[in-house]
Amino acid sequence: MNRKLFGTDGIRGTANTDPMTAETALRVGMAAGGHFIQGGHRHRVVIGKDTRLSGYMLEPALTSGFVSVGMDVILVGPMPTPAIAMLVRSLRANLGVMLSASHNPYHDNGIKFFGPDGYKLSDEVEGAIEARMNNGVGMHRANPDRLGRARRLDDVVGRYTEHVKRTFPRGSQLDGLKVVVDCANGAAYKVAPEVLWELGAEVVPIGVDPDGFNINRGCGSTDTDYMRAQVMAHGADIGLALDGDADRLIVCDENGALIDGDQIMALIAAHWAEAGQLAGGGVVATVMSNLGFEKYLNAKGIRLLRTQVGDRYVVEEMRKGGYNLGGEQSGHIVLGDYGTTGDGLVAALQVLAVLVADGGWASKVCCRFDPYPQQLSNVRVSGGRSLEDARVKKAIQDGEARLAGTGRLLIRPSGTEPVVRVMAEGEDEALIASIVGNVAEAITQAESGAM
Repeated sequence: MNRKLFGTDGIRGTANTDPMTAETALRVGMAAGGHFIQGGHRHRVVIGKDTRLSGYMLEPALTSGFVSVGMDVILVGPMPTPAIAMLVRSLRANLGVMLSASHNPYHDNGIKFFGPDGYKLSDEVEGAIEARMNNGVGMHRANPDRLGRARRLDDVVGRYTEHVKRTFPRGSQLDGLKVVVDCANGAAYKVAPEVLWELGAEVVPIGVDPDGFNINRGCGSTDTDYMRAQVMAHGADIGLALDGDADRLIVCDENGALIDGDQIMALIAAHWAEAGQLAGGGVVATVMSNLGFEKYLNAKGIRLLRTQVGDRYVVEEMRKGGYNLGGEQSGHIVLGDYGTTGDGLVAALQVLAVLVADGGWASKVCCRFDPYPQQLSNVRVSGGRSLEDARVKKAIQDGEARLAGTGRLLIRPSGTEPVVRVMAEGEDEALIASIVGNVAEAITQAESGAM
């Protein structure tokens, strides 16, 4: 079905501006509730959020929408996205909703859905919900005696903490490790330091003072400078940076050097393969993952399967092929044995488990391959039609010819922002910088109508 409202990760936009308004939240709650209500029994939805100010606007609007069609609502407040996926199954709910714009600044927000199995909704289901919104949702209103109820779940932090801790090897402890954890002033600001402390680590928490405006600001997985500085200032063994909804992870070693999602997946894949735990003999990643990562896996007899960008597409391929490890270079790590979506905290515990077992420095344990030089440019666009411009097509063709099979050139419109992402990688860093610059300039000229 055709989707205009939903992108690659739910609905997203600037808060209190169409489509991210209270009105849209009300209507999408009614439409999603109407789609998932089947039969006369009571139905329930779990709603979580991160720490953005606009959550106070969207949460009650969504609640009203669900209640109006006869669905009971369980409110859990600020919690990581993967906690919502876990709670949907634990509470036997029919639907889960997370209010978050992930790594975006506070003025954005989003609505992500999880089905009763804890997985993100398919394109087809999102299309069906959008069609209900377009066709009018008034017909789905419940009779007065069938209206839903709303309640808050008080012990949600403890439930998720225990779930996460169970993914860490039994008999292992983090005693003796000093860990800096950056919670991005986001959804994991309570639970992440608690989990690490309970497992025995000496924890240096940062990004744990949300005020509604500071989520992802100068902190988190997309702005790691402060986390890296704190690792070195405290003499920590490792740094962990989550994003606003804690479904992605970026690591730094004891020297402050960054370890991205590709390196994290390489570490876990090698460890699991040696332990006979890697299902399917492969890893699922996206077109953005580094060629160096692919060569590292191939040398160990592990296949790399690539999907379009978006962790839900990674998950779909994992489920189809029976793989239990996948993710994105940006830090979404999906561990199918432990969850249904990216979980930054669970991924962090897998990294720490390898570090504890090896007993070495993070700089030695976590850096598994030398990445190919890779450059990414985000070019702002108004609609993406500039990719059909003859100048852009020629710049892309010229770039591919210059690479001559020694690297990759990838052009793709973002599913969450009004930008076209231009990425190239190869052995010659100067060459890929030139190619990315030429393609980005052509797109900018096409957007502006320059001759």
